[in-house]
Amino acid sequence: METTNQLPTQILNHLLNNEEFCRRVIPYLQPEYFEGSHKNVFDLIVQFVAKHNRLPTSKVLDLELRKVNAPEDILNNSSQLINAIREKSDIDTEYLIQEAEKWCKEKAIYNAIMESIQIIDGKDDIRTEGAIPELLSDALGVSFDQQIGHDYIDNSDERFDFYNHKEARIPFDLDYFNKITKGGLPNKTLNIALAGTGVGKSLFMCHCAASALEQGKNVLYITMEMAEERIAERVDANLMNIPIEQLSSLPQKVFSEKIEKIAKGAIGKLIVKEYPTGSAHTGHFRALLNELKLKKNFEPDMVYIDYLNICASSRMRGLGGSINTYSYVKAIAEELRGLAVEFNVPIVSATQTTRAGYSNTDLGLEDTSESFGLPATADLMFALISTEELDELGQMMVKQLKNRYNDPTKYKRFVIGIDRSRMKLYDVEESAQSDIMNDMTPDKPINKFGERENPDTFADFKI
Repeated sequence: METTNQLPTQILNHLLNNEEFCRRVIPYLQPEYFEGSHKNVFDLIVQFVAKHNRLPTSKVLDLELRKVNAPEDILNNSSQLINAIREKSDIDTEYLIQEAEKWCKEKAIYNAIMESIQIIDGKDDIRTEGAIPELLSDALGVSFDQQIGHDYIDNSDERFDFYNHKEARIPFDLDYFNKITKGGLPNKTLNIALAGTGVGKSLFMCHCAASALEQGKNVLYITMEMAEERIAERVDANLMNIPIEQLSSLPQKVFSEKIEKIAKGAIGKLIVKEYPTGSAHTGHFRALLNELKLKKNFEPDMVYIDYLNICASSRMRGLGGSINTYSYVKAIAEELRGLAVEFNVPIVSATQTTRAGYSNTDLGLEDTSESFGLPATADLMFALISTEELDELGQMMVKQLKNRYNDPTKYKRFVIGIDRSRMKLYDVEESAQSDIMNDMTPDKPINKFGERENPDTFADFKI
Protein backbone atom coordinates (compact mmCIF):
# COMPACT_ATOMS: atom_id res chain seq x y z
CA MET A 1 0.00 0.00 0.00
CA GLU A 2 1.19 3.57 -0.73
CA THR A 3 3.03 5.37 2.10
CA THR A 4 0.60 7.76 3.75
CA ASN A 5 0.19 9.95 6.79
CA GLN A 6 -1.29 8.07 9.73
CA LEU A 7 -3.85 10.75 10.71
CA PRO A 8 -5.98 10.53 7.52
CA THR A 9 -5.97 6.76 7.95
CA GLN A 10 -7.18 7.03 11.55
CA ILE A 11 -9.86 9.50 10.46
CA LEU A 12 -11.13 7.01 7.88
CA ASN A 13 -10.97 4.22 10.47
CA HIS A 14 -13.24 6.15 12.82
CA LEU A 15 -15.57 7.20 10.00
CA LEU A 16 -16.04 3.51 9.22
CA ASN A 17 -16.28 2.17 12.79
CA ASN A 18 -17.34 5.00 15.13
CA GLU A 19 -20.81 6.45 14.50
CA GLU A 20 -20.39 9.27 17.05
CA PHE A 21 -17.17 10.43 15.39
CA CYS A 22 -18.67 10.10 11.93
CA ARG A 23 -21.76 12.20 12.63
CA ARG A 24 -19.81 14.92 14.46
CA VAL A 25 -16.98 15.25 11.95
CA ILE A 26 -18.26 14.32 8.51
CA PRO A 27 -20.05 17.68 7.88
CA TYR A 28 -16.70 19.50 8.09
CA LEU A 29 -14.48 17.15 6.08
CA GLN A 30 -13.93 18.10 2.45
CA PRO A 31 -12.85 15.71 -0.34
CA GLU A 32 -9.97 18.04 -1.25
CA TYR A 33 -8.37 17.40 2.15
CA PHE A 34 -7.62 13.81 1.09
CA GLU A 35 -5.39 12.45 -1.66
CA GLY A 36 -5.11 9.26 -3.71
CA SER A 37 -6.66 6.16 -2.18
CA HIS A 38 -7.64 8.07 0.97
CA LYS A 39 -9.83 10.38 -1.13
CA ASN A 40 -11.26 7.38 -2.94
CA VAL A 41 -12.26 5.59 0.30
CA PHE A 42 -13.51 8.85 1.87
CA ASP A 43 -15.82 9.42 -1.10
CA LEU A 44 -17.20 5.89 -0.78
CA ILE A 45 -17.97 6.32 2.93
CA VAL A 46 -19.59 9.75 2.49
CA GLN A 47 -21.74 8.60 -0.43
CA PHE A 48 -22.98 5.57 1.52
CA VAL A 49 -23.76 7.57 4.69
CA ALA A 50 -25.58 10.24 2.67
CA LYS A 51 -27.68 7.63 0.86
CA HIS A 52 -28.41 5.16 3.69
CA ASN A 53 -27.97 7.30 6.84
CA ARG A 54 -25.83 4.63 8.53
CA LEU A 55 -22.21 3.48 8.52
CA PRO A 56 -21.06 1.03 5.84
CA THR A 57 -19.14 -2.14 6.58
CA SER A 58 -15.74 -2.91 5.08
CA LYS A 59 -17.37 -5.56 2.87
CA VAL A 60 -19.81 -2.97 1.53
CA LEU A 61 -16.87 -0.66 0.75
CA ASP A 62 -15.16 -3.50 -1.14
CA LEU A 63 -18.29 -3.98 -3.24
CA GLU A 64 -18.66 -0.24 -3.88
CA LEU A 65 -15.00 0.02 -4.82
CA ARG A 66 -15.54 -2.39 -7.73
CA LYS A 67 -17.92 0.17 -9.28
CA VAL A 68 -15.30 2.91 -9.26
CA ASN A 69 -13.62 3.85 -12.51
CA ALA A 70 -10.03 4.69 -11.46
CA PRO A 71 -6.44 3.71 -12.31
CA GLU A 72 -5.45 0.19 -11.25
CA ASP A 73 -2.84 1.33 -8.72
CA ILE A 74 -5.34 3.59 -6.91
CA LEU A 75 -7.92 0.79 -6.81
CA ASN A 76 -5.34 -1.64 -5.38
CA ASN A 77 -4.20 0.89 -2.79
CA SER A 78 -7.82 1.65 -1.93
CA SER A 79 -8.52 -2.04 -1.40
CA GLN A 80 -5.48 -2.35 0.89
CA LEU A 81 -6.59 0.79 2.79
CA ILE A 82 -10.09 -0.64 3.35
CA ASN A 83 -8.49 -3.79 4.72
CA ALA A 84 -6.25 -1.69 7.03
CA ILE A 85 -9.17 0.23 8.56
CA ARG A 86 -11.38 -2.86 8.92
CA GLU A 87 -10.73 -3.24 12.66
CA LYS A 88 -11.81 -0.42 14.99
CA SER A 89 -8.95 1.71 16.35
CA ASP A 90 -8.59 2.25 20.11
CA ILE A 91 -7.68 5.96 19.77
CA ASP A 92 -9.85 8.21 21.98
CA THR A 93 -12.71 9.83 20.06
CA GLU A 94 -12.38 13.32 21.60
CA TYR A 95 -8.65 13.36 21.03
CA LEU A 96 -9.03 12.36 17.40
CA ILE A 97 -11.73 15.00 16.81
CA GLN A 98 -9.33 17.70 18.05
CA GLU A 99 -6.49 16.36 15.90
CA ALA A 100 -8.79 16.06 12.88
CA GLU A 101 -9.84 19.72 13.31
CA LYS A 102 -6.18 20.86 13.31
CA TRP A 103 -5.45 18.71 10.26
CA CYS A 104 -8.45 20.09 8.37
CA LYS A 105 -7.36 23.66 9.08
CA GLU A 106 -3.82 22.91 7.85
CA LYS A 107 -5.15 21.33 4.66
CA ALA A 108 -7.57 24.24 4.11
CA ILE A 109 -4.75 26.79 4.48
CA TYR A 110 -2.52 24.82 2.12
CA ASN A 111 -5.30 24.60 -0.48
CA ALA A 112 -6.06 28.32 -0.10
CA ILE A 113 -2.40 29.18 -0.69
CA MET A 114 -2.30 27.02 -3.81
CA GLU A 115 -5.51 28.65 -5.13
CA SER A 116 -4.02 32.07 -4.39
CA ILE A 117 -0.97 31.22 -6.47
CA GLN A 118 -3.28 30.25 -9.35
CA ILE A 119 -5.01 33.64 -9.07
CA ILE A 120 -1.70 35.56 -8.93
CA ASP A 121 -0.46 33.67 -12.00
CA GLY A 122 -3.64 34.68 -13.87
CA LYS A 123 -4.85 31.10 -14.23
CA ASP A 124 -8.22 31.80 -12.57
CA ASP A 125 -10.70 33.31 -15.05
CA ILE A 126 -13.23 34.36 -12.42
CA ARG A 127 -11.46 35.56 -9.27
CA THR A 128 -9.04 38.46 -8.87
CA GLU A 129 -6.27 39.15 -6.34
CA GLY A 130 -8.93 40.74 -4.14
CA ALA A 131 -10.37 37.28 -3.43
CA ILE A 132 -7.12 36.09 -1.79
CA PRO A 133 -7.71 37.63 1.68
CA GLU A 134 -11.15 36.01 1.83
CA LEU A 135 -9.74 32.63 0.75
CA LEU A 136 -7.15 32.74 3.53
CA SER A 137 -9.66 34.10 6.04
CA ASP A 138 -12.08 31.23 5.31
CA ALA A 139 -9.26 28.70 5.64
CA LEU A 140 -8.13 30.14 8.98
CA GLY A 141 -11.76 30.03 10.17
CA VAL A 142 -12.17 26.27 9.64
CA SER A 143 -13.48 24.67 12.82
CA PHE A 144 -15.73 21.85 13.95
CA ASP A 145 -18.65 23.93 15.20
CA GLN A 146 -20.55 21.72 17.65
CA GLN A 147 -23.56 24.06 17.86
CA ILE A 148 -26.12 22.30 15.70
CA GLY A 149 -29.21 24.32 16.43
CA HIS A 150 -31.52 25.82 19.01
CA ASP A 151 -33.48 23.31 21.08
CA TYR A 152 -36.91 24.84 21.68
CA ILE A 153 -37.34 23.38 25.21
CA ASP A 154 -33.76 22.95 26.46
CA ASN A 155 -32.62 26.39 25.26
CA SER A 156 -35.65 28.34 26.45
CA ASP A 157 -33.61 30.28 29.05
CA GLU A 158 -31.20 31.48 26.38
CA ARG A 159 -34.18 32.49 24.25
CA PHE A 160 -35.68 34.51 27.12
CA ASP A 161 -32.35 36.30 27.61
CA PHE A 162 -32.30 37.06 23.88
CA TYR A 163 -35.79 38.58 24.05
CA ASN A 164 -34.74 40.86 26.90
CA HIS A 165 -31.31 41.77 25.59
CA LYS A 166 -31.14 45.33 24.32
CA GLU A 167 -29.17 45.32 21.08
CA ALA A 168 -26.68 48.14 20.67
CA ARG A 169 -27.85 50.52 17.97
CA ILE A 170 -26.72 53.83 16.52
CA PRO A 171 -29.81 56.07 16.50
CA PHE A 172 -30.79 58.61 13.84
CA ASP A 173 -31.66 62.20 14.66
CA LEU A 174 -34.81 61.65 12.59
CA ASP A 175 -37.83 60.39 14.51
CA TYR A 176 -39.42 58.23 11.81
CA PHE A 177 -36.15 56.49 10.94
CA ASN A 178 -35.82 55.53 14.60
CA LYS A 179 -39.40 54.24 14.55
CA ILE A 180 -38.88 51.97 11.56
CA THR A 181 -35.52 50.64 12.86
CA LYS A 182 -36.60 50.24 16.52
CA GLY A 183 -34.13 52.88 17.66
CA GLY A 184 -31.37 52.93 15.06
CA LEU A 185 -29.02 50.73 13.07
CA PRO A 186 -27.54 47.62 14.74
CA ASN A 187 -24.04 46.33 14.04
CA LYS A 188 -23.28 43.72 11.37
CA THR A 189 -25.88 45.09 8.94
CA LEU A 190 -26.05 46.50 5.41
CA ASN A 191 -28.45 49.41 4.90
CA ILE A 192 -29.25 50.84 1.47
CA ALA A 193 -30.83 54.07 0.26
CA LEU A 194 -32.37 53.91 -3.24
CA ALA A 195 -32.68 57.19 -5.15
CA GLY A 196 -32.33 58.75 -8.55
CA THR A 197 -29.51 61.05 -9.64
CA GLY A 198 -29.54 64.35 -7.75
CA VAL A 199 -32.25 63.34 -5.28
CA GLY A 200 -29.94 63.33 -2.28
CA LYS A 201 -28.17 60.01 -1.65
CA SER A 202 -24.89 61.66 -0.65
CA LEU A 203 -26.73 64.41 1.25
CA PHE A 204 -28.56 61.75 3.27
CA MET A 205 -25.34 59.89 4.11
CA CYS A 206 -23.43 63.08 4.93
CA HIS A 207 -26.23 64.22 7.25
CA CYS A 208 -26.35 60.84 9.02
CA ALA A 209 -22.54 60.86 9.31
CA ALA A 210 -22.68 64.32 10.93
CA SER A 211 -25.44 63.12 13.27
CA ALA A 212 -23.35 60.11 14.34
CA LEU A 213 -20.36 62.40 14.96
CA GLU A 214 -22.46 64.57 17.25
CA GLN A 215 -23.31 61.43 19.22
CA GLY A 216 -19.60 60.87 19.79
CA LYS A 217 -19.37 58.02 17.28
CA ASN A 218 -16.37 57.42 15.03
CA VAL A 219 -17.29 57.48 11.35
CA LEU A 220 -15.47 56.22 8.26
CA TYR A 221 -16.81 57.71 5.03
CA ILE A 222 -15.58 56.00 1.84
CA THR A 223 -16.29 57.97 -1.32
CA MET A 224 -15.87 56.94 -4.93
CA GLU A 225 -18.05 59.63 -6.45
CA MET A 226 -16.83 62.89 -4.91
CA ALA A 227 -13.50 64.16 -3.62
CA GLU A 228 -12.69 63.82 0.08
CA GLU A 229 -12.82 67.61 0.46
CA ARG A 230 -16.33 67.76 -1.05
CA ILE A 231 -17.64 65.26 1.48
CA ALA A 232 -15.96 67.16 4.33
CA GLU A 233 -17.45 70.38 2.91
CA ARG A 234 -20.96 68.93 3.21
CA VAL A 235 -20.30 67.83 6.79
CA ASP A 236 -18.96 71.35 7.53
CA ALA A 237 -22.15 72.95 6.22
CA ASN A 238 -24.22 70.56 8.33
CA LEU A 239 -22.31 70.92 11.60
CA MET A 240 -21.66 74.65 11.25
CA ASN A 241 -25.27 75.19 10.15
CA ILE A 242 -24.35 77.61 7.36
CA PRO A 243 -25.14 77.44 3.61
CA ILE A 244 -22.52 75.45 1.75
CA GLU A 245 -21.91 78.26 -0.76
CA GLN A 246 -20.81 80.55 2.09
CA LEU A 247 -17.99 78.26 3.27
CA SER A 248 -15.58 79.52 0.62
CA SER A 249 -16.11 83.14 1.71
CA LEU A 250 -15.53 82.51 5.43
CA PRO A 251 -12.38 84.18 6.82
CA GLN A 252 -9.74 81.75 8.09
CA LYS A 253 -10.19 82.96 11.68
CA VAL A 254 -13.96 82.47 11.64
CA PHE A 255 -13.62 79.04 10.06
CA SER A 256 -11.04 77.97 12.67
CA GLU A 257 -13.24 79.24 15.51
CA LYS A 258 -16.18 77.21 14.23
CA ILE A 259 -14.02 74.07 13.95
CA GLU A 260 -12.76 74.71 17.51
CA LYS A 261 -16.31 75.03 18.77
CA ILE A 262 -17.27 71.73 17.08
CA ALA A 263 -14.17 70.01 18.49
CA LYS A 264 -15.04 71.11 22.05
CA GLY A 265 -18.28 69.17 21.91
CA ALA A 266 -18.54 65.43 22.57
CA ILE A 267 -17.85 64.77 18.90
CA GLY A 268 -16.52 61.60 17.35
CA LYS A 269 -13.80 61.31 14.75
CA LEU A 270 -14.44 61.38 10.99
CA ILE A 271 -12.12 59.88 8.40
CA VAL A 272 -12.97 60.43 4.72
CA LYS A 273 -11.18 58.22 2.20
CA GLU A 274 -11.48 58.60 -1.57
CA TYR A 275 -10.99 55.80 -4.10
CA PRO A 276 -11.17 55.97 -7.90
CA THR A 277 -14.60 55.10 -9.26
CA GLY A 278 -15.12 51.39 -9.81
CA SER A 279 -11.67 50.33 -8.62
CA ALA A 280 -12.05 49.69 -4.88
CA HIS A 281 -13.52 46.60 -3.23
CA THR A 282 -13.83 45.08 0.22
CA GLY A 283 -10.20 43.96 0.08
CA HIS A 284 -9.17 47.64 -0.06
CA PHE A 285 -11.70 48.59 2.63
CA ARG A 286 -10.47 45.81 4.92
CA ALA A 287 -6.87 46.92 4.47
CA LEU A 288 -7.91 50.53 5.19
CA LEU A 289 -9.74 49.56 8.38
CA ASN A 290 -6.76 47.56 9.62
CA GLU A 291 -4.33 50.36 8.71
CA LEU A 292 -6.44 53.01 10.48
CA LYS A 293 -6.52 50.85 13.61
CA LEU A 294 -2.75 50.34 13.50
CA LYS A 295 -1.61 53.85 12.56
CA LYS A 296 -4.28 56.11 14.06
CA ASN A 297 -5.89 53.88 16.69
CA PHE A 298 -9.14 54.58 14.84
CA GLU A 299 -11.97 52.05 14.88
CA PRO A 300 -15.22 53.24 13.26
CA ASP A 301 -18.61 52.78 14.85
CA MET A 302 -20.25 53.45 11.48
CA VAL A 303 -19.13 53.07 7.86
CA TYR A 304 -20.63 54.94 4.89
CA ILE A 305 -19.82 53.86 1.33
CA ASP A 306 -20.76 56.30 -1.42
CA TYR A 307 -21.94 54.26 -3.21
CA LEU A 308 -22.36 50.51 -3.75
CA ASN A 309 -22.82 50.32 -7.52
CA ILE A 310 -19.45 51.95 -8.22
CA CYS A 311 -17.56 49.55 -5.96
CA ALA A 312 -15.72 46.58 -7.43
CA SER A 313 -16.08 42.95 -6.37
CA SER A 314 -13.18 41.28 -4.60
CA ARG A 315 -14.28 37.83 -5.79
CA MET A 316 -15.18 38.45 -9.43
CA ARG A 317 -13.45 40.17 -12.28
CA GLY A 318 -15.13 43.19 -13.86
CA LEU A 319 -18.27 42.94 -15.94
CA GLY A 320 -17.99 41.18 -19.25
CA GLY A 321 -17.74 37.62 -20.45
CA SER A 322 -19.79 35.28 -18.29
CA ILE A 323 -20.37 37.78 -15.44
CA ASN A 324 -23.71 39.60 -15.55
CA THR A 325 -24.76 42.67 -13.57
CA TYR A 326 -27.09 40.66 -11.31
CA SER A 327 -24.29 38.37 -10.11
CA TYR A 328 -21.71 41.15 -9.94
CA VAL A 329 -23.74 43.66 -7.90
CA LYS A 330 -25.09 40.89 -5.66
CA ALA A 331 -21.52 39.79 -5.02
CA ILE A 332 -20.56 43.36 -4.03
CA ALA A 333 -23.53 43.56 -1.64
CA GLU A 334 -22.66 40.21 -0.06
CA GLU A 335 -19.04 41.25 0.37
CA LEU A 336 -20.02 44.55 2.01
CA ARG A 337 -22.39 42.79 4.39
CA GLY A 338 -19.62 40.30 5.18
CA LEU A 339 -17.34 43.25 5.95
CA ALA A 340 -19.98 44.67 8.32
CA VAL A 341 -20.09 41.35 10.16
CA GLU A 342 -16.29 41.02 10.24
CA PHE A 343 -15.73 44.46 11.77
CA ASN A 344 -18.97 44.53 13.82
CA VAL A 345 -20.29 47.80 12.36
CA PRO A 346 -23.37 48.95 10.45
CA ILE A 347 -22.61 49.86 6.84
CA VAL A 348 -24.76 52.41 5.02
CA SER A 349 -24.59 52.75 1.26
CA ALA A 350 -26.79 53.75 -1.67
CA THR A 351 -27.84 52.59 -5.10
CA GLN A 352 -29.28 54.20 -8.22
CA THR A 353 -32.76 53.71 -9.59
CA THR A 354 -33.34 52.29 -13.05
CA ARG A 355 -34.09 54.64 -15.94
CA ALA A 356 -37.81 53.94 -15.50
CA GLY A 357 -37.54 54.54 -11.78
CA TYR A 358 -35.92 57.95 -12.25
CA SER A 359 -39.27 59.57 -13.03
CA ASN A 360 -41.31 57.28 -10.78
CA THR A 361 -42.80 58.94 -7.70
CA ASP A 362 -43.61 55.59 -6.07
CA LEU A 363 -40.38 53.57 -6.23
CA GLY A 364 -40.34 49.84 -5.52
CA LEU A 365 -37.71 47.12 -5.25
CA GLU A 366 -38.08 46.51 -8.98
CA ASP A 367 -36.66 49.99 -9.59
CA THR A 368 -33.26 48.98 -8.17
CA SER A 369 -30.60 49.57 -10.80
CA GLU A 370 -28.60 46.64 -12.24
CA SER A 371 -29.37 43.87 -9.74
CA PHE A 372 -32.36 42.58 -7.81
CA GLY A 373 -29.79 40.62 -5.81
CA LEU A 374 -28.95 43.80 -3.87
CA PRO A 375 -32.28 44.12 -2.00
CA ALA A 376 -32.12 40.38 -1.35
CA THR A 377 -28.91 40.94 0.64
CA ALA A 378 -29.67 44.25 2.41
CA ASP A 379 -31.10 44.35 5.94
CA LEU A 380 -32.82 47.70 5.42
CA MET A 381 -33.67 49.30 2.10
CA PHE A 382 -35.65 52.47 1.56
CA ALA A 383 -36.31 54.84 -1.31
CA LEU A 384 -35.68 58.59 -1.23
CA ILE A 385 -38.26 60.29 -3.45
CA SER A 386 -38.29 63.91 -4.60
CA THR A 387 -40.89 65.75 -6.70
CA GLU A 388 -41.41 69.39 -7.64
CA GLU A 389 -44.20 69.64 -5.06
CA LEU A 390 -41.99 68.19 -2.33
CA ASP A 391 -39.09 70.46 -3.31
CA GLU A 392 -41.32 73.50 -2.97
CA LEU A 393 -42.24 72.38 0.53
CA GLY A 394 -38.60 71.66 1.42
CA GLN A 395 -39.40 67.99 1.93
CA MET A 396 -38.41 64.52 0.75
CA MET A 397 -40.46 61.34 0.88
CA VAL A 398 -39.08 58.10 2.29
CA LYS A 399 -40.64 54.75 1.36
CA GLN A 400 -39.70 51.50 3.07
CA LEU A 401 -38.81 48.74 0.60
CA LYS A 402 -37.37 46.07 2.89
CA ASN A 403 -36.93 45.98 6.65
CA ARG A 404 -35.52 43.19 8.81
CA TYR A 405 -35.74 45.29 11.97
CA ASN A 406 -39.44 46.03 12.07
CA ASP A 407 -42.77 45.57 10.31
CA PRO A 408 -42.29 47.35 6.94
CA THR A 409 -46.04 48.04 6.66
CA LYS A 410 -45.82 50.41 9.63
CA TYR A 411 -44.89 53.90 8.46
CA LYS A 412 -44.57 52.55 4.93
CA ARG A 413 -44.19 56.12 3.70
CA PHE A 414 -43.25 59.27 5.56
CA VAL A 415 -41.70 62.64 4.80
CA ILE A 416 -38.68 64.43 6.23
CA GLY A 417 -37.58 68.02 5.86
CA ILE A 418 -34.55 68.85 3.74
CA ASP A 419 -32.34 71.95 3.70
CA ARG A 420 -30.13 71.40 0.67
CA SER A 421 -28.07 74.54 1.22
CA ARG A 422 -27.01 73.38 4.72
CA MET A 423 -26.94 69.68 3.83
CA LYS A 424 -29.40 68.96 6.61
CA LEU A 425 -32.42 66.75 7.16
CA TYR A 426 -34.97 67.33 9.90
CA ASP A 427 -38.29 66.12 11.27
CA VAL A 428 -41.43 67.82 9.98
CA GLU A 429 -44.67 68.48 11.82
CA GLU A 430 -46.90 65.45 12.25
CA SER A 431 -49.67 67.09 10.22
CA ALA A 432 -47.34 67.18 7.21
CA GLN A 433 -47.26 63.37 7.14
CA SER A 434 -50.99 63.00 6.39
CA ASP A 435 -51.14 66.15 4.26
CA ILE A 436 -48.43 65.07 1.86
CA MET A 437 -49.97 61.62 1.39
CA ASN A 438 -53.29 63.13 0.35
CA ASP A 439 -51.67 65.65 -1.98
CA MET A 440 -49.45 63.19 -3.83
CA THR A 441 -51.94 60.68 -5.20
CA PRO A 442 -55.51 62.01 -4.97
CA ASP A 443 -56.75 59.47 -7.52
CA LYS A 444 -55.20 56.58 -5.60
CA PRO A 445 -55.38 57.29 -1.86
CA ILE A 446 -53.00 55.65 0.61
CA ASN A 447 -54.53 52.97 2.81
CA LYS A 448 -53.60 52.19 6.43
CA PHE A 449 -50.74 50.01 5.22
CA GLY A 450 -49.19 52.86 3.25
CA GLU A 451 -50.06 51.24 -0.09
CA ARG A 452 -51.97 52.80 -2.96
CA GLU A 453 -55.58 51.75 -3.35
CA ASN A 454 -57.16 51.49 -6.77
CA PRO A 455 -60.76 52.73 -6.55
CA ASP A 456 -61.65 51.05 -9.84
CA THR A 457 -60.56 47.59 -8.74
CA PHE A 458 -63.98 46.49 -7.42
CA ALA A 459 -66.16 48.93 -9.39
CA ASP A 460 -67.97 46.16 -11.25
CA PHE A 461 -68.18 43.74 -8.35
CA LYS A 462 -71.74 43.10 -7.21
CA ILE A 463 -72.77 41.42 -3.97
